[in-house]
Amino acid sequence: MQTDYYLSRLLASIRIITGVLFIYHGHEVFVPDQMKDYAKWMADLQYPLPALFAYAGKSAELLGGVSLLLGLWVRLFTLPLTLTLLLITFTMGHGKILTDDQHPFISALLCAVFFCLGAGVWSIDAWRVSRKQ
Repeated sequence: MQTDYYLSRLLASIRIITGVLFIYHGHEVFVPDQMKDYAKWMADLQYPLPALFAYAGKSAELLGGVSLLLGLWVRLFTLPLTLTLLLITFTMGHGKILTDDQHPFISALLCAVFFCLGAGVWSIDAWRVSRKQ
């Protein structure tokens, strides 16, 4: 019983911290020069519609981060976020699971965990469920 109490709070803390990290990376959607660089990189990798893909990926990071931070619609937002991170890992990252400067594969695994578990405690989702009961 006590283990569940601490485990639920540990997972909530990891969810919140992960959300903040995704917001940090996703805010680049508002930095035009950075987005041009991402679009150029994607064009170099021969992505179709590279600017659209760059904006879609950064938007997924930003919206997924807000979702994780607040614990709101976590399962809905972690699915596209997981797919984005796997795309980064296996196409842009050439299948390298670990790199020196970022860890999109580990982030995809975290998102998959939150997709399976949901938001948990300290979340708007949990508050909404408790309010209905």
